[in-house]
Amino acid sequence: MTTTLTSAVKPRAEDSFAITFAPLSLEEIYAKSDDPANGAVVVMSGMVRNQTDGKPVIALEYQAYEPMALRIFYQIAADIRLSMSDVNRVVIYHRVGRLRVGEISVLVAVGSPHRSEAFEACQYAIDTLKHEAPIWKKEHWQDGSSTWVSIGACETSGENC
Repeated sequence: MTTTLTSAVKPRAEDSFAITFAPLSLEEIYAKSDDPANGAVVVMSGMVRNQTDGKPVIALEYQAYEPMALRIFYQIAADIRLSMSDVNRVVIYHRVGRLRVGEISVLVAVGSPHRSEAFEACQYAIDTLKHEAPIWKKEHWQDGSSTWVSIGACETSGENC
């Protein structure tokens, strides 16, 4: 699958996407991805970890260019449906602002009749989001320093982000 932004993609009513300052809820995202035709719901939860490459992290700060990020989310869902037409629901939520260790920064959920499509679609969604969406994070280190990291740069530069 390839994400292309050749034309504006409208989200499907059954899908749900957001960039938000509010804490993310696994229960809410699961409910949004559920459908009576589903045989599987796969949820990926990205969290703030306490270290990067062994260096202690105390918080992450996320910023996004929301209109473009949402367009990327819509395109991800459209791409999934082009290759896996029986996917019922795609849900992508990403937080912005300052998050502490242990807080959820991103939730991706896919509901589908079969688990293999749900797993494949969920992995495609998070990998493509990290590579394509204009979302940046700033790592705040225990020693008081901080560093901005482009999520997309993690994929293209080969760095261990």
